[in-house]
This record gives sequence, C-alpha cells and structure tokens, in this order.
Amino acid sequence: MAFLLDNVWSTFLILLFFGGSIFVHELGHFIAARRRGVYVERFSIGFGPAIWSWRGRDGVEYRIAWIPLGGYVLLPQLADLGAIEGRSESKLTEVIAPASEAVAGAPEISRAPIGYASKIIVFAAGATCNVLFALAIATVLTVIGLPERNDLATTRIGYVAANLADSPKLPSPAAEAGLQVNDVIRTIDGHTVKDWQEVTQLIVLSAGHSADGRAQILFSIDRAGQRLDLTVHPRLDGEDKARKVGLSPGFDLIAYAVTPGSPAEAAGFKTDDRILAFDGVPMINNIAVAEFLDAHPERPIRVAVLRQGADLTLTIPPRGAAKPGEDFGILYSTGVHLVHPSPFAQVADQLTLTIRTLWSLINPHSDLGLSGVAGPVGIVHIFRDAAENGIRNILMFTILLNVNLAIFNLLPIPVLDGGHMLFATIGQLRGRTLPTNFIMTTQSVFIVLLFLMVGYVTIFDVKRWARDDQAERAAPVPVEKP
Repeated sequence: MAFLLDNVWSTFLILLFFGGSIFVHELGHFIAARRRGVYVERFSIGFGPAIWSWRGRDGVEYRIAWIPLGGYVLLPQLADLGAIEGRSESKLTEVIAPASEAVAGAPEISRAPIGYASKIIVFAAGATCNVLFALAIATVLTVIGLPERNDLATTRIGYVAANLADSPKLPSPAAEAGLQVNDVIRTIDGHTVKDWQEVTQLIVLSAGHSADGRAQILFSIDRAGQRLDLTVHPRLDGEDKARKVGLSPGFDLIAYAVTPGSPAEAAGFKTDDRILAFDGVPMINNIAVAEFLDAHPERPIRVAVLRQGADLTLTIPPRGAAKPGEDFGILYSTGVHLVHPSPFAQVADQLTLTIRTLWSLINPHSDLGLSGVAGPVGIVHIFRDAAENGIRNILMFTILLNVNLAIFNLLPIPVLDGGHMLFATIGQLRGRTLPTNFIMTTQSVFIVLLFLMVGYVTIFDVKRWARDDQAERAAPVPVEKP
C-alpha cells in the first residue's frame, strides 16, 4: 500500500509540474495571441489524437492529446505545423493552404496581415512565461529555503581515486596531476566554482585539449595557503562515457547509524560520532574510509573521534577475515542545511548551466553528445527521483526544466518558436514573407529530425533509468540528515 501511494503521489507531482510547465508555455502563446488579435484555433497539451476535447464559447478547441511530448497552440495565421498539430480547419488561404483545402463550415478568419511585432511577441511569449513561472517557484524556495547537502556545498577535495573504473591499471587523472585531499578548488578552466555540483558540471562539460590532442582541464586550487595551477587530463569513463578525473568532495563523517553486531559497534562507535582520522590520516570522505579499511585488515587501526564535543580514540581490531568491500557497519550522514538565495540568483544559475550544456553539445571539441541529454522519459525519471526526496527538490528541478524549455524553444530552429521568429525576421528584412512551400518543407524535415532525436535520447534515458534503479539497490550511501 505504501509503495502504491508513493507512486500515485510521484505520478501526481509529475503531471502537476511537468504538465504544468508545458501548460504555462502554451498559455503564454495563447494569451499573447488573443491580446494581439491573432486567431487561436486550438489549445492542446500533447500531440496526436485527442483523449479529451472541448470547444469553448470563444471558439477555441481545448484538448488533451495522447502523445505527451509537449503541447501547442494552433495559430493558422502564423505557422503551419500540420504534421504534428493537425491541419487547420479554418478558411484561411493567404498563409496556410489554398481555399479549396479549407473545411466546409469552418470559421472565416480575417485576411488582415499579422504585423512583425505581433509575430515576435506571440512566439516569444511561451519562453517568457516559462521564465516567469521559474521565478515564481524560485520565490517560494527563497521563502521556505533551498535544501543543500553539506558534502556538495564545498569545493574541498575529500578523496582522490587511485584509478577509474574503465581503466583500473592506469592512475586516475586527478592522482596523475597531483591533486590531493584537502585541496580547495577555486576555478576550473577559468570559471569560479562555488560548490561541488558546479565542479562536476564543469568537468563533464569541459572541451579543452592539449597540444598533443589529449583532453585537458585547468584547475586552480588552494593548498596550505598557496595557489597552484594544475593541468588535468580527464578520461571518458562509466556507462555514459563522460569526462571524469577521479575526485569526490570532502565532508564531515558523522555516523548516522551503527549496525548492531557489526565490526563498527564492536569497536565502540556510536551514533553521531564524527570520524576525524585513521592512524593520523585525515578522513573527510566515506570512500576513503572504506579503502583504508580494505588496505589494512591485518592490523589494528587507531581512529580519532569527536563525540559530544570531546576527543577520544577508538581502536579497530585486526579483521583478517574481512573481505574487500565488506560492510563495516556505519551509515554516514552528509547533513543538509537550508539556504535562501534570491529568485533571480536561482534562475541565473540554471540559465548558466543550460547555456554551458548547449555550448558543449555544439562544440566539436566537447565529449558531450546527445546520448547525455534527457528527453521526456529522462525528465519523468528525474521528476520521480525528485518527488521521492521532497517537494523542495521537485521545485528545484521545475525551475531548471522551465529555463531549459525557454532557451530550447528560442533556438533558431524550424518547428521551434525561435525558428518561427527567424522566418518572420527574414521575411521582414526581405520585404515579403518566405514562400509557404519552403516554410512547410523545412518544418516537415525538422519535425522528422526532432522526433528522431527524441527517440534516440529515449533509448539512453531508459538505460540510465534501469541502471540507476539497480544502483539504488546496491551498497548504502550517505544519508541526507538535516
């Protein structure tokens, strides 16, 4: 019953915020069209045949359709997207189709030309409403607080991997470059970093290469009060073949739970103990703890612990029979705190991330491809995970989604709002609209390309979803304890 209720709740939130983001975008077009005197024939959430439809007193058909890949407002005076929106039934001959193709009994539409300013306003209104919606949600988060994990609120290195999963016989790029535990990362490729999420993003989205053709990232770090510049040569690693260097953040290792009957309990560890060092080696990452235990099973280990403000030393006895990776019995808490950034700062952060990602996608030197982009299935997956972690997390992702929708739709690509704006601008500059057949052919080609792209990224979305579900059932991870 609990499983069923959780999934019903997750589904409701996905429909509310994912569907709501699409609705807000189309509502922007709808309101702007009505304000500028443009005829609106249909307002649809989804594509394809209607699941439900209703024609209002204003003459507009409102519908919910079967294919949940977005939505549209049918504006026959401005654009023909019949391949995905369905052919207009209105008697409009000047822009869309010959009079003979109009449906008998359909409403007459004024032949008065739509001005350039009105076209731009209507096409840009969807993205504008997405940004306004993102700002509204960000305002809510400013008031109630934004959850931030302590381990991600830092740029301090807590662990340097010896190697990467796909190349176990080679030193990791971070180890090879000389990065060390307790180094504080200040900039990556000249971009100032403020938290570990930004560190990860800039590594994955980097596109630098050295003179010999190797991938390259420039790190500027603080080490014992000195500023150092190090060159790291990342490698493609993992299922997604993304750039990785072998770093994890540093955070306070606090025992959230100690398993009864475990080696940790036998050694005297208790809940809320903070682990400081193993045999004098500072410990600020749970992976480092596990590796140290695996490396020294035959001898006792002295552990510096902070308990209720007092320093004490515990001893882990030899564990000769212990196997590598065996659970020691401590579940760590990363800790979570609330921050209250301004709405504009939140939207600006997501805008920066979106632009960086788009640049990496089109940069020929980048290793990021379409396989790393989330399509509709990937978005639902992220929404589901966010819903399981509380309403704040789903609000945070909704801000990112709306910024993405705004930027993506403004790209000068036929079929998208930016493409319509491009056609209108070219027509304005040349003094007459582009030929209808040219526009329709171009849009048809890009419609096919768009659906092929969605199908392509969906394959990888499904693989990631399956892989993430399998990883969730694997070893325990640090708990986000407030």
